[in-house]
Amino acid sequence: MPSDTLTRQLLERAAAMVPMLQEREAEARQAGQVSAEVIQAFTDAGFFRVLQPKRYGGYELPPSVYAAICRTLAKGCMGSAWVYGVVAVHNWQLALFDDRAAQDVWGEDDSVRISSSYMPVGKVERVEGGYRLSGRWAFSSGSAHCSWVILGANLPRADGTPGAEPYNFLVPRADYEILTTWNVMGLQASGSNDIVVEDAFVPEHRVIREFDMFRIDCPGHAVNKAALYRIPFAQIFNRTVSTSSLGALQRALDAFVQATREKRATYTGARLAGDSTIQEAVADVTMTLDDLDLRLQRDLDELMVRAEANDWPIERRAELGASTTSMVSRCVTAVDKLMLFSGGKAIYRGHVVQNAFLDIHTARAHVANNPYPYVRNLGAMAFGAPNDCFDL
Repeated sequence: MPSDTLTRQLLERAAAMVPMLQEREAEARQAGQVSAEVIQAFTDAGFFRVLQPKRYGGYELPPSVYAAICRTLAKGCMGSAWVYGVVAVHNWQLALFDDRAAQDVWGEDDSVRISSSYMPVGKVERVEGGYRLSGRWAFSSGSAHCSWVILGANLPRADGTPGAEPYNFLVPRADYEILTTWNVMGLQASGSNDIVVEDAFVPEHRVIREFDMFRIDCPGHAVNKAALYRIPFAQIFNRTVSTSSLGALQRALDAFVQATREKRATYTGARLAGDSTIQEAVADVTMTLDDLDLRLQRDLDELMVRAEANDWPIERRAELGASTTSMVSRCVTAVDKLMLFSGGKAIYRGHVVQNAFLDIHTARAHVANNPYPYVRNLGAMAFGAPNDCFDL
């Protein structure tokens, strides 16, 4: 099937799911987990295959398609969209591992899903043929619907200099336990629970060095030669945790405008839609969304152009990194305006603007959505300092 046709079909399927996700949102929040039925709907629609290698049943479509699906689904339920984005990106990352890892995961079933928790808190012991891994990791979104997990831990630096550096370890479901800890103010449907591993053996081929993903020199490149897999890891992953905020903000804006259109002030009876302060707030949020949408599309298109040309100057990578990590902060500012003018009804649980307010603020708490390290690095580089951020 031509990629343009497939892309159109995928985006149409995503748009068609929005009403269903809206209907199930309250249930997902209450359960602290997106339902198995919704995950199956995503699977049946082919969403998880967008970035997956063709040799394992995937579509190898550009990341712009993946981001568009995520943004669209977030108009229905941001937590469900978050799970889609985070889980689907692992089908791209697995292509960077030694191909034996992909065979382990997809050899019998190419629809198997993977979750993650990258913070390098694991305890590792090197043994013959691999490593022994133990530890407890938080924030593994969608883990209940996955059969494998990618976990972070530090190892001594590969160049022999003092200190440690992060690696990722791919672990099967039989070797870890999921602890239900997800009791949070927003993104409840993401089910980002804890992972516990007790002395699991991880063979060498299921381990990848994060710096190799930064250098774009990974074992999986030997077999996965498409330009899609020659994009720096963070340039894909960081957009995974920022894009859903755009869809949630759009939904909140649409709901706010609809609710305010005929609403009148309790004491004066004046139509709130005629209040210039509210009009300005709507215009500001509209322009913020337009700015962020344009930037996201530009950046994603550029990632593919640079991947095709293998052209990755560190200065531009720093700019692209700062671009995505600042997005959610701008969404926070925008949704705060909508919440401010939504009145007393917005304090009741389940209100669309309140849900977006809580979800977007929760997304901002993700380390990859903290713009300050990226912006500081970018500004320092402008004055001649060397890059000191490897999450680019």
